Amino acid sequence: MNMQTTAVMAPPAPKGLGEMRLPIVMMRDIMLKTIFRKNADTVSEIAAAICLPGSVTQELIDMAREQKLIEATGTLNANSGNEMGYQLTDAGKARALDALSQSEYFGAMPVPLDVYREQVERQSIRNIQVTRDQLTGAMGHLVLPDSLLDQLGPAVSAGRSVLMYGPPGNGKSSISNGIRDALGDNVYVPYAIEYAGQVITVYDPIVHTAIEQEADDPNSLRRRKRFDSRYVQCERPTVVTGGELSLSMLDLVYNPTARTYQAPLQLKSTGGIFIVDDLGRQQEPPQALINRWIVPLEENKDILGLQSGEKFEVPFDTLVIFSTNFHPNEIFDQAALRRIFFKIKIDGPNQENFLKIFAMVARKRGMPLDEAALVHLLKVKYPTINNVYANYQPIFLIDQMISICEFEGIPYQMSPDLIDRAWSNMFVKDEAIVK
Repeated sequence: MNMQTTAVMAPPAPKGLGEMRLPIVMMRDIMLKTIFRKNADTVSEIAAAICLPGSVTQELIDMAREQKLIEATGTLNANSGNEMGYQLTDAGKARALDALSQSEYFGAMPVPLDVYREQVERQSIRNIQVTRDQLTGAMGHLVLPDSLLDQLGPAVSAGRSVLMYGPPGNGKSSISNGIRDALGDNVYVPYAIEYAGQVITVYDPIVHTAIEQEADDPNSLRRRKRFDSRYVQCERPTVVTGGELSLSMLDLVYNPTARTYQAPLQLKSTGGIFIVDDLGRQQEPPQALINRWIVPLEENKDILGLQSGEKFEVPFDTLVIFSTNFHPNEIFDQAALRRIFFKIKIDGPNQENFLKIFAMVARKRGMPLDEAALVHLLKVKYPTINNVYANYQPIFLIDQMISICEFEGIPYQMSPDLIDRAWSNMFVKDEAIVK
């Protein structure tokens, strides 16, 4: 699909230690821990491990040499580009072990929270303008009324909160995924951020899909990467949660062994989408979940807390999509509903769209259509449920008929009898069970 999106401005690489805006001792200790843990012994290896340009890494090494924590081992062989080799002195090893006892974090140098905040603004979800063509293209596999796209388009382009509600089985989750696909461009996600000397890891390969990068020449001190390599270039992230979502999952996760923090789900989804599916199925009441989101949704910032009890602000730059099978008035008060910017009802299809979906699914599954079977379905079966159609039903019925055909050893086909057999599995009769 062709997306007409403006490329996000990349985070510029630091040109010297003065631009890092991190405590100098913290940077030195992370480098020492990384050398100790990874056995890196050349500037290019150390630079790649701590994700800094070679020139900035050399400044750190020179500082550590002056403090007698690192020493040169002499020129290495030609395979290393005749680079100078370095190793930790006994004092350097002792310092690395001491630093590891305070925090196990090593590797990519963290990005200060204030610097990260600048990048979040550059790649804000609210900077995206999704066109009708983009949204239609991303939803191409769904049969949706035009009036629904009329509502979804402005909601996505605004980058605000959306509540989708309506009866189950009508594609609220599929629509959420289609919105994600419509975004189309990339953002930069830091491996970790720093606040008040604490490291908070952000990049998560489960949540973030990295974009393949051209490898740097390991023998070159001049890194070709055109952006700060403390970040990973990724597709805009999507976090999907369902009934398992709890309020604790929206807090910083502290690892007492490593003495580091992990970003909560909404921080990992910065610049992307956070989907709360099946709202109303969580242990906490929906009202409590919405109350937790009120400040972030209104002020574009979230408040997190450290183990010490100190609170601090982080950017909240996420399109939040709530999806529920309940009527909003059943699960929210009016104050909560006011805070959700767009409220969109997702109804079942009318008969015309139901038949379009049925024909599309049958074609994909290799199931020939049969007029008598369809007439039986529409004139006999659906009146028993007041002609209420749902988007999931064509897939369910056709897959049931395919299973029956395969069991009976007959070619794929549909008939009134097969419709009846498939229908009997779609609903459970409300009858007493004799014990």
